[in-house]
Amino acid sequence: MFGKRTSFGGNTNGAAPAKPQPVAAPKPKPAVAAPASTTPKKAPRVQAEPVMDVNSDIKSRDADSEYFKTKSSVFNALIDSIDLSQLATMEIESAREEIRDIVSEIIALKSIVMSISEQEDLLEDICNDVLGYGPLEPLLARDDIADIMVNGAATTYIEVDGKVRLTNVRFRDNAHLMNVCQRIVSQVGRRVDESSPICDARLPDGSRVNVIGPPLSIDGAALTIRKFKKDKLTLDQLVKFGSISPDGAEILQILGKVRANVLISGGTGSGKTTLLNCLTAFIESDERIITCEDSAELQLQQPHVVRLETRPPNLEGEGEITMRDLVKNCLRMRPERIIVGEVRGPEAFDLLQAMNTGHDGSMGTLHANSPREGLSRLESMITMGGYSLPSRTIREMIVSSVDVVVQAARLRDGSRRITHVSEIMGMEGDVIVTQDIFVYDILGEDANGDLIGRHRSTGITKPKFAERARYYGEELNLVEALERANAEEAGAA
Repeated sequence: MFGKRTSFGGNTNGAAPAKPQPVAAPKPKPAVAAPASTTPKKAPRVQAEPVMDVNSDIKSRDADSEYFKTKSSVFNALIDSIDLSQLATMEIESAREEIRDIVSEIIALKSIVMSISEQEDLLEDICNDVLGYGPLEPLLARDDIADIMVNGAATTYIEVDGKVRLTNVRFRDNAHLMNVCQRIVSQVGRRVDESSPICDARLPDGSRVNVIGPPLSIDGAALTIRKFKKDKLTLDQLVKFGSISPDGAEILQILGKVRANVLISGGTGSGKTTLLNCLTAFIESDERIITCEDSAELQLQQPHVVRLETRPPNLEGEGEITMRDLVKNCLRMRPERIIVGEVRGPEAFDLLQAMNTGHDGSMGTLHANSPREGLSRLESMITMGGYSLPSRTIREMIVSSVDVVVQAARLRDGSRRITHVSEIMGMEGDVIVTQDIFVYDILGEDANGDLIGRHRSTGITKPKFAERARYYGEELNLVEALERANAEEAGAA
């Protein structure tokens, strides 16, 4: 993690969670706040809706070229005076304290005049550059940020409350940005450079990272981080946020308990992985679960979990382990449930085979805008795998394997809702028949532009998976939840 850096960073704010006050005074983006990359539309939006409490500080600090000069001088003196190989053997906190002590001595020797607050900010910035993720540290420290999107050294966006906003965070140059990207991906044994410019990785907390660097990314490396909340969301919290009704949440809970085969479909950023985590919370603790992911991000709490992750090819183009390889290997590992982080290719066929051969309760996510589109995509992915099967045969396999499709959506006001809970009934001719159990209706919007809607039951009193619920002793809970939902629907009508 420690190593000589070819460049270092501009506006790393020292906003560690324990020190919000010192950081809240200086951080920047003057020349970048209005550059060509920032459109006139978005600039006023950022001013009207400040992205972070430290934005004004970032702006004032980066605007001061003297700060960059001072930091550059101190940083270079630091690199000349420490042995990074020895630093690498130290604990993070010990290394941070060592760096802070040396930087304080350098500031005194150079007779640099700084206030206590400015000196504290400089200390934190340099520590972040040497040991952490530089300018990303204050963003990673905030639990309310869902996504961090770096479009080259000068432009960084974040998503807060479902809305994408421009920040004033920037890197000193593209070389500094690439150094941070390489530091992130190297932690999971991957690399990003000109010969391999695309990389998926993860942070220690499970946050998903994607990097695409030059020459594919023309204006500098593009870094995207899908952050994980420190506190995992639960179904109860989804009810509190209005993502699903209480009765709908109970239905989802029952689906997890009775080993229903569930597909979660939705668009990018709609909360599919979060919902999958919520459903897996109701798996019994004595079940053997195997997860397959491109980048391990599921956070299952059961004791008997085996986590598998795909592997990209090496420099010679060999050694790649695909999702399909993992799913096929799962079948030899005596799984009781197989959880696929995202189905996006030929592994769809193997997952359906697993669902239909004694691995009930398997789950996965896929990208689709509706339950029916999700089933069509599943069929397309199987066809893309080179299987010369008739369409009807593939659809019959889907019907016999998948019990329920749960649709998640990110609405135009930034809110995330579970819009459909649909079960697969069977085939009529060559068409897969589905029926909705719960749907979300949009009724309008309020004065602030937030959408108003409600979850409603479609009146189904005995879904097809009621037989499965009876087998697991959950039929009474299922019937009561549906009756309450139907009663509420009748009252609302």
